Amino acid sequence: MRRLLALLLLLLPLPVVAQEVTVTEAPGELVHQIVIPAPPAEVWQAVGTMEGWRTWATPLVRAVADSDRFETSYNPDAAPAGPDTIEQEWIARDAPRTVSFRTTRTPEGFPHADAYLNVVSTFELTPGGDDATHLKLVTSGYPDDAAGAALMGFFREGNRLSLQQLHQRFVDGPVDWPTRLSRP
Repeated sequence: MRRLLALLLLLLPLPVVAQEVTVTEAPGELVHQIVIPAPPAEVWQAVGTMEGWRTWATPLVRAVADSDRFETSYNPDAAPAGPDTIEQEWIARDAPRTVSFRTTRTPEGFPHADAYLNVVSTFELTPGGDDATHLKLVTSGYPDDAAGAALMGFFREGNRLSLQQLHQRFVDGPVDWPTRLSRP
């Protein structure tokens, strides 16, 4: 899990001004909140479509045939269903208010993968005034055991960094993945 967080940290730019992400938790649940400098419809496109994910989350996003699933990877050359891909399933998409998904396959070696397959992630978007969106990311379903605690620890930081990258996407524009990935 540390390897995945380290990779995520390498892919994230150092923001000029890091937007604050608030994090709260309850048993089995993490809640991250941030204000994104764009209207809800634009933010929804970024979090609710495969094309949108490519602009901020991962360089590789592709559909899984005949399903509501999609595959992502930090490796743009990852083979379909390869060991470094993540498969997600859309649960609900109600533009421009909510997007829910869950992971159905983790990358090879992901710690506590079985426990993580029960976690559901939901983006809730509300207008924030002056072309801004209040975005709440609720991840729930972490088990009440050591695996759940480890996963919550990982995603407490990982989700915070991801939401800062989403914010940065609306400040600087879509991520230029070839340049980002060619950095030493």
